[in-house]
Amino acid sequence: MSDSLLKSNAEISVESKDDYFLFEPKQKFNKVFIFYPGAMVDPKAYVPLCRKISENGIKVYLIKMPWRLAFKGYEIPKQLHLFADASKTYILAGHSQGGKMAAQFVKENPGLIDKLILIGTTHPRDISLADSTIPILKIYGSYDGVADQKTILQNKSKLPATAKFVKIEGANHAQFGYYGFQFGDNSATISREKQQSETLRLILNFIN
Repeated sequence: MSDSLLKSNAEISVESKDDYFLFEPKQKFNKVFIFYPGAMVDPKAYVPLCRKISENGIKVYLIKMPWRLAFKGYEIPKQLHLFADASKTYILAGHSQGGKMAAQFVKENPGLIDKLILIGTTHPRDISLADSTIPILKIYGSYDGVADQKTILQNKSKLPATAKFVKIEGANHAQFGYYGFQFGDNSATISREKQQSETLRLILNFIN
């Protein structure tokens, strides 16, 4: 990852705080996107994706989880009052365990989140969001060995019938971020750049 992605420019202001990286458009915005990293993954692995989202006029918080574990920090946005402005639309997203805990947050805080995006995760599995009325998108890879397609579809009933499931052909688990190969994963048949750009496209289409 290029360090330039963590530098402010004419369009985007970037800050690194104890609990998050913030990417804020200098133009007026009305959408706020909050991202939860996967377990044990350096949050910087998701900077390229989060930066690109912010370049589309969206304020982005990339949460830095304690000990890199989303289940220990998934309440950080609430604790920091990141939802204080009722005029904004709030989108919560997460990869892998981050997706599990994003679903958990929506379950525990009805009314706070306007849209939910689950990336490369078999969750919700142990809870149900079937009664949720917010738009939900689930993005998964055909070669993901960690959050495999079969298990994802088995847990489909834990999401509302309106939830949108989108498979990226050739995508694996680790290429949803910029980090090394993950144990249990499969080799992707598309490049990381292709997987990232497709993920970005799906996220922006869903948000807008």
